[in-house]
Amino acid sequence: MEQLTDLKAILHSKRANIYYLEKCRVMQKDGRVLYLTEAKEEKQYWNIPIANTTVILLGTGTSITQAAARMLASAGVLIGFCGGGGTPLLMGNEIEWLTPQSEYRPTEYIQGWLSFWFDAQKRLQVAKQFQHGRIDYLSRIWANDKDLKTEGFDSNDEDIAGALANCAAKIDNAKNVTELLVGEAQLTKSLYKAAVKRTKHSDFSRNAESVDDANIFLNHGNYLAYGLGATTLWVLGIPHGFAVMHGKTRRGALVFDVADLVKDTLILPWAFICAKEKTTEQEFRQQILQKFTEHKALEFMFDTVKDIALQGDKA
Repeated sequence: MEQLTDLKAILHSKRANIYYLEKCRVMQKDGRVLYLTEAKEEKQYWNIPIANTTVILLGTGTSITQAAARMLASAGVLIGFCGGGGTPLLMGNEIEWLTPQSEYRPTEYIQGWLSFWFDAQKRLQVAKQFQHGRIDYLSRIWANDKDLKTEGFDSNDEDIAGALANCAAKIDNAKNVTELLVGEAQLTKSLYKAAVKRTKHSDFSRNAESVDDANIFLNHGNYLAYGLGATTLWVLGIPHGFAVMHGKTRRGALVFDVADLVKDTLILPWAFICAKEKTTEQEFRQQILQKFTEHKALEFMFDTVKDIALQGDKA
């Protein structure tokens, strides 16, 4: 029991790792969880620090032993099966999730969430909290991130500060979720305009199907944010269908609500900066992951969702 307790010493919101693995075998060896890859001439073992890991995504060409699954469960690590690159999972396609059943998992978050969710007016108030949290986070990060300020992204600049203030006023005055979504879209459009101005990215038009670097990086970064949002909800036990803003017919809609807390702040500016600097997609990915860690994006998502869930009827 002492060993199991040690493996859960790090809170999920503080854990550093989310693994995506493909073409390998996950196993237990000498009291550790490893994954095995086969090179042409030799086999290579790589250690997985399970006590500091939140989720392991198993992609194409993977397998896992029963002993490894048992150790991962003892550390509270979620195991998911997904397609190549992890993107079918992030898009909410068919996935099997294995969650540890040999423990008492917290129930107060789903109970708190449901205490307000069926009341449309309370749900609207929570949606407004999400939107205020989003702009407060952006204002704070853009005012203090030296790298962003070097590139001209500062929330104290007149155009950005004006867009944030205008959005905050629209949030307060919104009478329904549709008006909130319109305000959200207008803010993002204003931020695109500010980013284009600062990076001199001419002729930009947001289109998920476009093949220019900025649009590709935005797509890639958004999927990473969806992964963080989904992880937050998996750990807290809140089903993805109980959204407060996005369409209630989309079973992953709450993931989008949570991901929106950080998308404009961290994904948007770096997509344009990296496009300007002609970085590779892998370099962009590493930049985003670094900023997620630096600005505690996952912890911010956890704190926001937990605070809202636990406020119960006050929502």
